[in-house]
Amino acid sequence: MKNVLISGGAGFIGSRLCEKLFEQGYLVTILDNLSTQIHGSNESSLLNKIKDKCIFIKGDVRNKEDWKKAINNQEIIIHLAAETGTGQSMYDIANYTEVNVMGTANMLEALSDNKGKVEKIILASSRAVYGEGKYKCLKTGDFLFPSQRLEKNLLNSQFEIKNNTNLLQSVATDESSHLNPLSIYAINKLQQEQMVLFMGKSLGIEVACLRYQNVYGPGQSLLNPYTGILSVFSTRILNNNDIDIYEDGMQSRDFVYIDDVVDGTALAIEKNTNGNEVINIGSGVSTTVKDVACILKQSYKSDIKISISGHYRFGDIRHNFADITRAKRILDFNPKFTFKEGVLHFTRWVKKQKIMQDNYDKSVDELKEKGLLK
Repeated sequence: MKNVLISGGAGFIGSRLCEKLFEQGYLVTILDNLSTQIHGSNESSLLNKIKDKCIFIKGDVRNKEDWKKAINNQEIIIHLAAETGTGQSMYDIANYTEVNVMGTANMLEALSDNKGKVEKIILASSRAVYGEGKYKCLKTGDFLFPSQRLEKNLLNSQFEIKNNTNLLQSVATDESSHLNPLSIYAINKLQQEQMVLFMGKSLGIEVACLRYQNVYGPGQSLLNPYTGILSVFSTRILNNNDIDIYEDGMQSRDFVYIDDVVDGTALAIEKNTNGNEVINIGSGVSTTVKDVACILKQSYKSDIKISISGHYRFGDIRHNFADITRAKRILDFNPKFTFKEGVLHFTRWVKKQKIMQDNYDKSVDELKEKGLLK
């Protein structure tokens, strides 16, 4: 079987992907810096699960020499390593850009120098590149791609998107939809896509950019207060802290279970992606933030309070869920887990973990200090 390099391979998605590829007979190498925001200051439990199933290189994507070492003799590169989190990206701009954009630039330069055996790059992109995604005007039937919501409307608790006075309905966002990144993280992801697609053609390397939706499941960091709404809410609930939901709680996302994401990524190795492809990987189902909080509260049998604050965060979108038609056609991808099934697996896992310190309030204070939470 082929040699596969996973950058960020000791993380949430990467470690589970490593397990699957090992089971399929691939020879897996991992490049990871074991970021304390994800792994904590102690030995990484995710890495311990897979250390006998891969070659581990402790290195940083910001270091081109680490890339050169890792790329040697590889045939497939799966580039997962990234700083993630919409809110944090809005004030940690230099770090996000250095890791996400310059880290990708270093990979591409190392590939240019290598002239080796790399046949395919699979990039972990994000639904964030779409911004608000795709909408249908209920009056005219036209499909529209709204820009950023106006602050004057948000201040007046007008959270839903309208076209003049006409209400718009969120519909599944396909890959041909307009791109409108509304955070530094989203801009980084779009830059990554453009760089890898362009240089893939130049270097004769097949590329698949997978636009992951909101990934959740066992193994997700319970330490990181900046991303992963299910882990953030779970940590608050288990610390007996109330949940404060922004806007009116009816904002929605596409939550996709980790095993489905791993399956889709593994399929992108096996399937011919026609040179250069951009493919949504999601559940294809929209779920509101309020429903997420209520389902988690019920799952943990908690009596914490869920309040709807009306606050809003700069850079947040209202609705987005994936059209996965292309993934089905090209990759034979079919999600196996409903949200309720996935949450059941996730909460069973969480209950077996050590209760982590809840640092969510600290992240909120940072947003307020930077003027990003209103």
